[in-house]
Order: sequence, then structure tokens, then C-alpha cells
Amino acid sequence: MKSIKIMPSVLKGRIAVPPSKSLSHRAIICASLCNDEQSIINNLLFSEDIKATADGMKKLGSEINIENSSAYIKRNNVIEKNPVISCGESGSTLRFLIPLSLVLTDSCIFTGSKRLFERPLDVYYDIFAKQQIDYNAENERLTLRGSLSPGTYVISGSISSQFISGLLFSLPLLEGDSKIVIDGSFESKSYVQMTIDVIRHYGIHIYETNEKTFLIKGRQKYKSTTYTIERDYSQAAFFLAANELGNEVECPGLNADSLQGDKEIINIINKYGCLKDETAIDASQIPDLVPIIAVMASLKNNHTTVITNAGRLRLKESDRLKAISTELGKLGASIRETEDGLIIKGKQSLKGNAKVNSWNDHRIAMSLAVAATKCKNEIILENHMAVSKSYPHFWEDYKSLGGVIYELNNRK
Repeated sequence: MKSIKIMPSVLKGRIAVPPSKSLSHRAIICASLCNDEQSIINNLLFSEDIKATADGMKKLGSEINIENSSAYIKRNNVIEKNPVISCGESGSTLRFLIPLSLVLTDSCIFTGSKRLFERPLDVYYDIFAKQQIDYNAENERLTLRGSLSPGTYVISGSISSQFISGLLFSLPLLEGDSKIVIDGSFESKSYVQMTIDVIRHYGIHIYETNEKTFLIKGRQKYKSTTYTIERDYSQAAFFLAANELGNEVECPGLNADSLQGDKEIINIINKYGCLKDETAIDASQIPDLVPIIAVMASLKNNHTTVITNAGRLRLKESDRLKAISTELGKLGASIRETEDGLIIKGKQSLKGNAKVNSWNDHRIAMSLAVAATKCKNEIILENHMAVSKSYPHFWEDYKSLGGVIYELNNRK
């Protein structure tokens, strides 16, 4: 197993953070559904997750040509019988493309990692049962036979917004009208708003009768356009947090008017600038920020941070609550899990001098890299290339800012 040694250092400079992974998934899907002319998407980063979505849309009848950081996409409607779509570890790819496959083809097979298929798909299974769609899920493989029907979909808003987005891509293509009604709390709502905004750019209209009800007219057509992906607040969060912790990092080019929910990192950093005895953070709308918030909180001396409504993090690429609390604990942080969050008592610095692991999770790896800048001693990070899922050149950017890394070749 390869690992790296990260030395304490000060990061300093300007970094162009990658384009938004969330917007990239959405734009590729929409462009791949346009039957009129070629669409162009600019400022793409083809991380493992984005490659999975692009490859999946090719299997579902689109031609995608890549030149540098742009994609030229046109629908060819060539779909092989029983296409096999490999999702890797991308929950977005799997959950976005499942309903689309039920519109574009009669049968389809999805494959992916063991961890991916441990993440819940019950929302779709319930739909399959109601609409008599035949499915079989076993051995990291989901086989589907059937067609999606228009109608009313009552969807839990507390499991994953990806189910809602998957339906929003698909339902406008059906012959009849549909409605999506959100049941219970509506978490990660900003991701649904992003979906609606992107598909609007491609000529599809969703009508919101209230904050939990969406009306979707059938027989709509996606229309080609040129779309540029804005920079990713989810990735910028690591460097913005590093700056807050005493490094000197700037992230130019972020869209101040972005719909990305993780733009909230700015407000959280500002909240820490007005410290009281305790900071409370509701993570229901910003689950992906929790690992890097935990790093910041661990380094706010004599200050307590309580993170709540983060239970869904146990179903991500790793159990992120357990992963970040375990690994920061090894570095000397005072952090403990609750059922749905974390309680963190900040310290002036972390001791380091420990071997930590990313749990094969990109956000854990990048969070630990930021924590390393405030350790008294070096750390050893295993599974560091988990960053390839979303930010393949993270370590190059980290080193360009002055981060000191040594590659180790360990074997088990």
C-alpha cells in the first residue's frame, strides 16, 4: 500500500480550485439528452466520478468527445442491448442514471464498488415495486428491466437529494405529467436547486408550487447550449479552511452568486471569527463540509463546536463521522462522535507523529492534509490517492503552495 509522509508546513499562494463536480455531473447528463445539435461544456475536470457519468451517458446513447478541459456532446441514440454502466464509487452516477435508464432503454445493468452498493437505494426500490419494474440487486450489480411511468412520486428528503435530482432529469422526457412531493425534512436542498438551474439552461422547466412540491410537465425536450462549469466551493473549502487556520491561501474565481450549498463555508469561517464559548453547526444542508469543519474546530483553542444533523455521513464513501473522528483523534484532537454528529473541543495545535488513513475517502484525505499543516510533527497518510475521485491533482496543488510531501512505498 502506498502512503505519504506530510511534514508540518505553511501553505502560501493562490490556487485555482477545480470546477464543480456537482455541476459537471449535471451538465454532462443534460447535454447528453439533447437531440438537436451539439452541446459544449467548458472547464471540466475528468475526475473518476465525472468519467463514470460521461461513460454512463455514452452507454445510454450519447457521443462525447473530450478535448483538454472541454466536452463536445451530441446524442446519437445508439444504445446496445442490456448496456452495462460502471459507476465505480460515484453515488451521483448511480442515482442520477438509474431513472434515466428506465426512460432510455428497456433493460440496463449497473455495477460499482462494494461500498457504493452498501449506500441506500431503497427510494428507487420502492418506486420499482409500485411501478412493477423488475430489478435484481446482488454482488455489486443492479439489473433493471422495465420503464418509468409518469405520476406522483413521494420521496423522503432526508436520505439523499440525489434521488430527487435523478427523477428531475428523467420525468420531463415521459409522455405524461408528473409531480414530486418531498416527505419530511428536505436536506441538501441546494443540490436540487442546482439540478433545476442546470436543466433550465438546457430548456427544461420545473415548476415549484411550494418548497416541497415540484410539477414536471411531460414531453419536454432538452435543447443544446454551451455551458461553463464554475469553480467548486466543496473543493475550495479545504484551502479556505487552511487559510483560516493560519496558512496564506487565496482561491480566486469563485462565484459569489453560486447556488452551491457548500458556499456556506464562508459563513462558517466568519462565524469562527466571532468566537463565543460554543459554536453550533447544523450540517443537514452541508454534509460534505463536515470533515474539514471538524479540522477547523479541532484547532480553535478552548472552543467547543457541536455538529448536528449529520447522520447521513455514515452512508457516504466512508462512515465520515467515524473516519474523521478516528483519524483526527490519532493526531491528538479532542473529538467524539454522537449518533448524528460530532462534539469537538479545540486545541492550539495537534501533535501529529501518527499514521492515519483516508478510509479510501477523498474528503477525509484532503481534510487530513490540511490538519497536517498545524501538527507539531509529521504524519503518515495511507490511501492518499483517494483524492482521484474528485480532485486528481490535489497533491500537486498542495505542493505548489509549499506543502512538503514524501512518497513512501509500503507493502503489506
